[in-house]
Amino acid sequence: MNKPKVAFICVHNSCRSQIAEALGKYYASDVFESYSAGSETKPQINQDAVRLVKERYGIDMNKKQYSKLIHDIPDPDIAISMGCNVGCPYIGRGFDDDWGLEDPTGKSDEVFLEIIDEIEKHILQLKEQLKQD
Repeated sequence: MNKPKVAFICVHNSCRSQIAEALGKYYASDVFESYSAGSETKPQINQDAVRLVKERYGIDMNKKQYSKLIHDIPDPDIAISMGCNVGCPYIGRGFDDDWGLEDPTGKSDEVFLEIIDEIEKHILQLKEQLKQD
């Protein structure tokens, strides 16, 4: 059986969605495939996110991830918005969930780590939910 494709979406695909892709691959690659994308891209992933994810999990997002547009990833089975407080991008379909996460860009490491903790919690919950389906 094919694993479901999960797309984590935010506007610039540079921070929250990239963290979710990295943690999805780290924790749940046995249950689902993780992708991230946005309606716009940035030249590089948020370097605070890269630094903190590497410090905490040993994952180097700079090596395997880059900012992508929605049409650059496979059609997802599940589409998750990171938080529509900055305006949800249109992806050609409805979102299956909105995690409602604040964008930590430009904020302190403490705020970043709180958001990373929330993403980790959501990833683990999604993994358990999909294992039961």
